[in-house]
Amino acid sequence: MDLGLEGMVAVVTGGSEGIGKAAARSLGREGARVVICARRSDVLERAAAEISAEVGATILPVQADVSRPDDVERLIAAAVERLGRLDILVNNAGTSRGGPFEAASDEIWQQDLDLKLFGAIRTTRAALRHLRASGGGSIVNLLNIGAKQPGARSVPTSVSRAAGLALTKALSKELAVDKIRVNAVLIGLIKSGQHERRWRAQGGAASLQDFYADMARNPRAIPLGRVGEAEEAGDLIAFLSSPRASYITGVAINLDGGESGAV
Repeated sequence: MDLGLEGMVAVVTGGSEGIGKAAARSLGREGARVVICARRSDVLERAAAEISAEVGATILPVQADVSRPDDVERLIAAAVERLGRLDILVNNAGTSRGGPFEAASDEIWQQDLDLKLFGAIRTTRAALRHLRASGGGSIVNLLNIGAKQPGARSVPTSVSRAAGLALTKALSKELAVDKIRVNAVLIGLIKSGQHERRWRAQGGAASLQDFYADMARNPRAIPLGRVGEAEEAGDLIAFLSSPRASYITGVAINLDGGESGAV
């Protein structure tokens, strides 16, 4: 299926690994030109080179931290100045951080909200006039299934993700008049650099494949019996970003192998 993304320009935050990198790859494969950002410039530049070589697309790396307002402004300006327009924004930057409520200090709460919620707010604010100038566009916010169904020991992530879900819905209604669609992808267990770093920190006694298999079985019991691939998330993001999804806005799609009890 041709998604109709040829010549469009996308910005993907947190694009150096995992879902962000997969999203950039999927968008690039469909003909979009993609700006990726991350905090670590070495990993970012390596990812851009790999994706470009693989799919033959323009992949522009811009080192930026979305918790810093000046970095966000520079990121969006670089995309428009270098590539001429902006059609798609994928808000993916963030980490999964959860624990007991009483262990979460004000500093932990603030860091999480700055990175996840305010990061998306800042990038969206900076991107809006450029999306309008392109005649409309798409914003995809990456959240997780805890946004709909938070569990114990899930703060601050579940709370910041729930706020991101409310932001998605509110903006989908407000920006529809500008032909800007706003959707969310709520991920469950997806293979990522974060999980692989945890596997290495544990000594890598089991194979990475066995590590993921254990995650799928215990304690979460994913109905499909496996951890998701980043490429599956990337392809869904590319679809939601495309004209093929032109009548879809304000939705939050679970990508979780059937784990969540909330639809």
